[in-house]
Amino acid sequence: MIKSLNKILLVEDEESLSKVVALNLRLEGFEVITISNGREAISFKSKVNDFDLVILDVMLPEVSGWDICTAYKSISNTPILFISAKGSSSDKIKGLKLGADDYLAKPFDLEELLLRVQVLILRHSDKKSPSTQNKLLNVGGIEVNTITYEVYKAGSFVEELSKREVELLKLFDHHEGEVVSRDFILDQLWGKESFPTTRTIDNYILSFRKLFEEDPKNPKHFHSIRGVGYKFTKG
Repeated sequence: MIKSLNKILLVEDEESLSKVVALNLRLEGFEVITISNGREAISFKSKVNDFDLVILDVMLPEVSGWDICTAYKSISNTPILFISAKGSSSDKIKGLKLGADDYLAKPFDLEELLLRVQVLILRHSDKKSPSTQNKLLNVGGIEVNTITYEVYKAGSFVEELSKREVELLKLFDHHEGEVVSRDFILDQLWGKESFPTTRTIDNYILSFRKLFEEDPKNPKHFHSIRGVGYKFTKG
């Protein structure tokens, strides 16, 4: 059981279910705020970072859970767990694509719900801890975990980078704002005994621009310095 008083926002319009879920969460030591209306849930958008988890129904009065999830994830990495009678594979895929961290179809076992809640909160707590923050590299709002090599945007997993790509990002980060030559990069990452060409670096930069830049043709983070190399700015 998680000992600290984590805050959970429960958005569920079925009153009996909301009461049962909220009661069990409180018995587990969580602080729970309940909402039964989609429009009211939208009004909590500015407060979503105050919570450690959002449990969200899909079918709600006035505003759907889909739209609420999109709104929350546009400004927050707070994990979202969908609970819904819409339990088809396509529904689950849609929820995850919108940025939800997990999806549990109704009817569900309360013990399973509580387990998923604990996993999501612990995972999110790890991401917020100082030791983990040191492992995160943020480039224009896109986060790279330099330990797991995972890339996240608005809290949603995007892709996994290679070890070499992460090493290159860390090198750029260490020399942010400086002009770094291709030869220096090759020497630092490949060493004297390897024989990649400077074109190798250019290919990595092209990949980074596709991933991190809003407009790869007009980069804000990975700048080409003609005849020398590159300059990196987080932005």
